[in-house]
Amino acid sequence: MTASKSDEQRDLGHGLKTRHLTMMGLGSAVGAGLFLGTGVGIKAAGPAVLISYIVAGIVVVFVMRMLGELAAARPASGTFATYARQAFGGWAGFSLGWLYWFMLIMVMGTEITGAGAIMGKWFGVDGWIPGLVCVVLFTIVNLFAVRGFGEFEYWFSFVKVAVIFAFLVIGVLLIFGWLPGHEAVGTDNLTPFAPEGISGISAGLLAVAFAFGGIEIVTIAAAESEKPSQAITSAVRAVVWRIMLFYLGSVAVITTLINYTDLADEEDASNSPFTRVLRMADVPAIVGIMEIVIVLALLSAFNAQIYATSRLMYSFAWQGNAPKVFRKLSSQRVPIAAVACSLVFAFISVGLQIWGPADLINILFNAVGGSLLVIWVMIVLSELKLRPQLVAEGSLKLRMWGWPVLPVLTLVALAALTILMLFDESARQQVITVAIAFGLLCALGGYVTRHHDASDRDALRDRSGETAGQ
Repeated sequence: MTASKSDEQRDLGHGLKTRHLTMMGLGSAVGAGLFLGTGVGIKAAGPAVLISYIVAGIVVVFVMRMLGELAAARPASGTFATYARQAFGGWAGFSLGWLYWFMLIMVMGTEITGAGAIMGKWFGVDGWIPGLVCVVLFTIVNLFAVRGFGEFEYWFSFVKVAVIFAFLVIGVLLIFGWLPGHEAVGTDNLTPFAPEGISGISAGLLAVAFAFGGIEIVTIAAAESEKPSQAITSAVRAVVWRIMLFYLGSVAVITTLINYTDLADEEDASNSPFTRVLRMADVPAIVGIMEIVIVLALLSAFNAQIYATSRLMYSFAWQGNAPKVFRKLSSQRVPIAAVACSLVFAFISVGLQIWGPADLINILFNAVGGSLLVIWVMIVLSELKLRPQLVAEGSLKLRMWGWPVLPVLTLVALAALTILMLFDESARQQVITVAIAFGLLCALGGYVTRHHDASDRDALRDRSGETAGQ
C-alpha cells in the first residue's frame, strides 16, 4: 500500500544518512559523563570496574539489539513508546513516551547549564549568557531541514570520537613505553584488581550502569533517514560495539596508568582522568583542550535532545497524546511547534538548575537513571510481545540473538540491577521517584487514551514500514 500524496506531505523529512545515525548514536552515548564521570566508578571498584562496565555494556547491547530489531521492522519517530503502545496499549505508549521526554528535558537543562558555566569562565561573564547564545544557535539548527541537524551533529560527534581515539593511542604508547621520553608503566596499578571485592564491583555497576544512556536516540532519528530499515540495521550494528570499545578501552587505559586511590572525588576538566593521562604524555595546554571537548560534548548532547524531544512530541500529537498543533510541519518538513515546545521547557529546566530549590532539582535529576531502567525494561517486554507478529508479517531485518532466552536473561539482569539500587541509599531515591512518576503516568495514560480508537494510527500513522523503501 502506498501513502497518499497528502499523507506524504505531512511526514517528517528523510534527509539523514546512515553515517549521521551512526555518529549520532556514538556522540549521544559518548558525552561529558565519559570525560568527567569515569573516575566515580573506578574509585568505587578499582580496576575491577572493567567487570562493571562489561556487565552494564552487555545488558545495553542486548537492549539496543532488541530496540534495533523493532525499529528496523517498524521505523517510527516515537520509537520505543510507539512499540510499547503496539504491544500493550495506549497507556503504555503514553506513560513511556512522556517519561522519556521528561528525562531528556531535565538532562538538557543540566547540559546547557554546565556548558554555559565553563564558557562563562572563558569570557568572564555569567554562565547563562553563553548558554543563551547556544540555545539560540541550536534553535536555528533544529528549525532547518533535518539534514542540516544531521551534519551539525555528525561533526560534533566526530570531534569527540577523534579525541577518544587519540586518547586510546596515546594511552597504549604510554603503557608500553613506546612514547619517546617515557618508560613503560607496567601493570602495578592493576593490583589488587578488586580491592573492594564483590561489593566494590556492585557499587561500580551502579556508578556506570547508565553511562551508555543516549544511544537510543538512533532509533528516533531512523524515521527521518532515507531508507529507515536499512539505516537503522547498519547503525545499531556499528554503534553498540564501538561504544563498548571506547568505554572499555578508555577505562582500561586509565586504570593501568593511574592508581585508583589517586583519583579525585570531584572531577572537572583539570583533574578528569582523561586530562591526567594526557598530561602524563606532556600534551600541551591539555586542560584548555579538555574544557573545549567537554563543552562540545555537552552542546552536542543538548542539540541531539532538542531533536529527540521535538520528534517525540510530534509522535505524541499523532497518537492523540498531545495537542494537534504539534503535528504542524514547516516547509522544511520540521515539526516547528514541537521544536518550540522543547526549547520552552529547556529554558524552564535551565531556570530550575540556576534558581530552583536544591531538593527539587536533586529529586528530578535523580530520576534520570531510574527512568532509563524503566525504558529498558519496557523495550525488552515490547520485543518479547511483538517478535511473533514481526515474524508472521515477514518484516524482521535485524534479529535479536538467542530469542527468547537472551531477552529473558536481560530482564533478569535489569531486575537484579533494580534490587541492587534499592539496597543502595543513594540510588534508592531514583527507583522510588520513578516508580511513583511512572505509576501516575500509567494512570493518566489509561484515562487519556481510553477513548482512542484501537485502530488509530501510531506515530507516522504506522506507515513507516510502507514508506521505508520508497
